[in-house]
Formats: sequence, structure tokens, C-alpha cells
Amino acid sequence: MKRVMIFSGAGLSAESGLKTFRDSGGLWEKYDIEEVCSARGFRADRDKVLKFYDERRAQLKYCEPNDAHKMIARVKEKYSENVVILTQNVDDLLERAGCADVIHLHGFLPEIYCEHCKKIEYIGYESIKARQHICKCGCKKFRHNIVMFGENAPFYARLYKELKVLQNAPNSMFVCIGTSGAVLDAGAFSQCAKISILNNFESSELDRHFSKCYIEKATTAAPKIEAEIDEFFS
Repeated sequence: MKRVMIFSGAGLSAESGLKTFRDSGGLWEKYDIEEVCSARGFRADRDKVLKFYDERRAQLKYCEPNDAHKMIARVKEKYSENVVILTQNVDDLLERAGCADVIHLHGFLPEIYCEHCKKIEYIGYESIKARQHICKCGCKKFRHNIVMFGENAPFYARLYKELKVLQNAPNSMFVCIGTSGAVLDAGAFSQCAKISILNNFESSELDRHFSKCYIEKATTAAPKIEAEIDEFFS
């Protein structure tokens, strides 16, 4: 059986206009990451964190999937049983491109959840305070469905399960798009596959772990990566 894992990060959605923390003019210049993206920051100033994610949700409303999102959606549709899509991104641009069964490792921005029973509610792009949310359990306290620093990431178990499937497949490919490897070790993940492809806008130490690198924008690399995957399955 042939198996392909497509693993993506912030660089995938950057060309759609979503600000990243690491880019020049990015979110780090406006926010202290420890204040808005950590469990400690949330405990210290709940309203500040909720407002931060409200702003990100409002921005997402006006972003559109780019050609790289659409390429991933096509690949998933063509080879659905043999391709797994995992992303570190919390946006819904892959879904809006038509991609099915996306595994969001760090949560999903258009959702909130009850802090008592963890029931998830979809709110799209609206503010968490746009209306009152009352859970069936009676709780009125909701928060963003995003994994913050200092919290457990439940979908990491799925990531490592899929990496094992990739490693055990007779023929396998790992495709990594738009991540520095700073949060999750994409370089180590690449060793689980027979073939590995990296696409980042800039060269880095991560390059040496991959069979092939496309150092360019995700949108210009997309047709090349799609051709590589088509050839892999031919």
C-alpha cells in the first residue's frame, strides 16, 4: 500500500493574508505570545486572550484559500484512502478549498467550547461575545477551541499513530509545507517515509532532512508537489 502524509504550517496560509507570528510585520510585533497564546496568559487575562482570538476569527472571514490549499484538496480527493492531511494551522482554509478529513493538531478557530463539559460549538467568524452561549450542561463559560502553550494537544496521539502507519507502509511519502519545525519536529517526521518533500519560502537547517526541497512560495510550489504525488501514485 502506498501512503502519503501532507503536513502543513503557517506558511501554507500566509499567502491568503493570514498573519503569522514569525514574519516581519507579524503578530509577534503586536502581541506578546506568552500573554495571548499560553495557558498562563489566559489565566492572567482571560478577556485579552478571547479578544485576540476574536480578531483572528474576524480576519479569517475575509481570507480565501490559495492555490496550495486547493492542490491539497485535489490530492485528497484523488487518493482519499491513501492520503492523510494534518495541519498545525487553526484556520478553515483547507476545508473551504474542499479538502475532506483535515486533522487540526492545534484546534480550530471557528469553534469554541464549554469549559465545564468541553462540548464544542461552531461560531464561524463571529465574536465569542456576540451572543450568549449556554451549554446543555448549564455552563455559560466558553473559550476558543485552540491548544495553547502549556496545554495538552489531544490530536498529537493521532499524529504519532499516522506517522507509524507511514513508517510501516511499503511505499511512503512525507510532504511538509510551510513550517519551520520549531513546534513539531518535521525533520524527524520526514525519516518515517521513503520519500520526503519540503516546501518553505526560505532555506533553513530543516532542508537537510528531506529528499527534495522547494524553496519558494507555497502557491508556486503547489503544482510541482502535485506532480510529484501523481507520479508517486502512477
